[in-house]
Amino acid sequence: MPGTAVKPPFQRLGVNIDHVATIRNARGGRHPDPLRAAHLAVEAGADGITAHLREDRRHISDHDIARLKSELTRPLNLEMAATEEMLDIALRHVPNACCLVPERREERTTEGGLNVTDGSEQLVRVIGDLKSAGIRVSLFIEPDPRSIEASARLGADIVELHTGAYCEKALSDDAAGTAREIERMTSAARLAAEAGLEVHAGHGLTFNTVAPIARLPEVVELNIGHFLIGEAIFGGLSSAVKRMRVLMDEARAGARPERERMRTA
Repeated sequence: MPGTAVKPPFQRLGVNIDHVATIRNARGGRHPDPLRAAHLAVEAGADGITAHLREDRRHISDHDIARLKSELTRPLNLEMAATEEMLDIALRHVPNACCLVPERREERTTEGGLNVTDGSEQLVRVIGDLKSAGIRVSLFIEPDPRSIEASARLGADIVELHTGAYCEKALSDDAAGTAREIERMTSAARLAAEAGLEVHAGHGLTFNTVAPIARLPEVVELNIGHFLIGEAIFGGLSSAVKRMRVLMDEARAGARPERERMRTA
């Protein structure tokens, strides 16, 4: 019908279970089990599971990746640095997708987007080898035009837009800064889709910050981890994933966010 708004396509939720392994490793042993967390997340509405195998193995282990690949009923997204070691592991297990991320041993978490504009020979080769094995390649990048254009030239299938700057502005109640970052994300998502890239987003998203990103019609998947694992301490992982799924779906459908409804109730 003329004038009827087109509803954006369904948006997938990928749940990162890294920090279940962080808690396990703090004491050693097998508990809590990241694979059990992955199964719970899927039962609660996750469409995929993400795990970052770091060089220093600070959380997810090689054994975790093997178990996830063999037992998961949803796609596995392996986050990894573009190194020979990680390439060998990816080619051995053949996850559904590999998201290439920058990695520094001293960082607490991934601090920024991957430098794709230099087009290093190593990055080009890793992308080519992964794609040749039938693995979808995602590049975790800053939401800027140069990075998006470079990602398309490199032959990536997907870009995951780094939402960290937006979340920092939103959580510090910087309204003007938040608006600028949302506009930056909006423009980047549109540009990436026009370049033929599948668009994902993630990093730092919470119940209170997810809606503006979930509303972007080009963004087909959100990857969320640390916040959900933290919320699981208070109300359980299933509850946290279900609530995030509801907030994403409501935002996608154009409904007012839950916190806005509560203010006017």
